[in-house]
Amino acid sequence: MIDLEVLDTELKQGKIENKYAFVGLDEMLIKEYTTSIIDQVLDINFRELNLVKIDGMNTNFTAIMDACETMPFMAAKKVVLIYRANFLKDKADSASKSLFKEMQKYLKDIPEHCVLIMYYLFEDKRDRAEKSTNLKAIDKNCKVVKADKLRGEKFLRKVKSIFDEKGKNIEKVELKYFCDSIENNFNIIQSEIEKLICYVGEKEITLDDIKLLLPKKEDEDVFDLIEFISLKRPEKAIDLMNDLLFRGESITKILSLVEGQLNLLFKIKVGIDERKSKEVISREIRRPLFVVEKLIAQSRKFSYKSLQEGMKSCIETEKKLKSSTADKKTEMELLFLNLAIK
Repeated sequence: MIDLEVLDTELKQGKIENKYAFVGLDEMLIKEYTTSIIDQVLDINFRELNLVKIDGMNTNFTAIMDACETMPFMAAKKVVLIYRANFLKDKADSASKSLFKEMQKYLKDIPEHCVLIMYYLFEDKRDRAEKSTNLKAIDKNCKVVKADKLRGEKFLRKVKSIFDEKGKNIEKVELKYFCDSIENNFNIIQSEIEKLICYVGEKEITLDDIKLLLPKKEDEDVFDLIEFISLKRPEKAIDLMNDLLFRGESITKILSLVEGQLNLLFKIKVGIDERKSKEVISREIRRPLFVVEKLIAQSRKFSYKSLQEGMKSCIETEKKLKSSTADKKTEMELLFLNLAIK
């Protein structure tokens, strides 16, 4: 397995393999590198004729093999891109497991005229390519690329390049604050940069502008907590709570965030039932549109009854936390277990 830094070096040297499997959390980052491979392999004049895109969630082995075996049109190479290649995941249904076994064998025989690129996205920030049995199984016959988040100076330079592409200057102090405050996801970063540029117009970007517009980090944390609960994975919610406690958050603050999130999801469900648009909901709850889209999706995983009972459970837990005899951490763990079964 290689990371993006190694891949970047290889691409600059013109070293192109004919089989790649990308995996990570940031789809925009993965798309950037797959596009770079495609640009190097295909002649722009025949790009559309020699680029086949396949939805990995709605395909079968025959369709993939036919796409790979078909000769390129007036060119030496063609590219077959399989996005949402969830059959590469360890945990999959029987159809995906069968497709993976067929693809595992076929990777040894991909024709030289074809460059096959596959990718799928992790569902959890704690997922690691090195822990995947399937990825380790194909690593001998396919270049597996860990699209890990950019860190440190690389992250700063990448974010700065987006501002530069949009013709907007941002000074070092403001750039560092922006990068420290934003979720490390380039789909979100692109959206927030565009919003920030539109807001400041011709003016210079200031720290006050960034503080005013960026969503708070705690919004992301509580979203993840509730997401784990919606997936019936309270152990993951407890792990995240422990991370937050290690970072200095208090038990009462975490409880307050959870209760507030459940209340917010309830309001959003009401708004949806009243046929309010995403834009209207965004203004009412004072959240960016991309955040509202995520919250709407999350709200659909709960019923009105489960949200109401969840808020009642938070109130009951708050009363217990005020008792001097209660083990606060244990009470929060019980709350997450209780919420997950509602």
